[in-house]
Amino acid sequence: MISTSQFRNGAAIRTDGKRFTIIYFQHVKPGKGGAFVRTRLRNIDTGAVIEKTFRAGEKLESVRTESRPMTFLYKDGDLYNFMDSGNYEQTAVPAEVLGEAAGFIVPNGEMKVLSADGEVVSVEPPAHVDLEVAETDPGLKGDTATGGTKPATLETGLVVQVPLFVNVGDRVRVDTRTKEYLTRV
Repeated sequence: MISTSQFRNGAAIRTDGKRFTIIYFQHVKPGKGGAFVRTRLRNIDTGAVIEKTFRAGEKLESVRTESRPMTFLYKDGDLYNFMDSGNYEQTAVPAEVLGEAAGFIVPNGEMKVLSADGEVVSVEPPAHVDLEVAETDPGLKGDTATGGTKPATLETGLVVQVPLFVNVGDRVRVDTRTKEYLTRV
């Protein structure tokens, strides 16, 4: 159990039968009436953000969460297999848990795997990844970095806008938060 006085950003709680992480909390003591805690919570399973108010001193069930760096090994149908670098334990993660992160997974790539109560709930890629361009329109002589963009399909199937001078076979760095081209590597 966790009391509202023990709230911390990033802590995980269970309320209304659902698991949440605390994004933001504020203790409020009005001049009249009892104190309360205003929170902004993210649902661990769906990613939805809600705002909820708790009475000061209210006790809630805590959720045990663990974030571990893991290495992607291989894909087997709808399952992505990861290995813990510390103890070499392998974990299979369903494609629906990965969501949009699947476009940033490369063989032997490092990812952060978040588990809640022993169940994998999300996979977070690094801030940027280097991927090879699999398909794009050819670049023409005179194309410049500021001249415009064109769509490019990367090795993982992800489509991003790249400058006109990028060709098939080039490796590009992509920001995983915004899905934008950063540079050619």
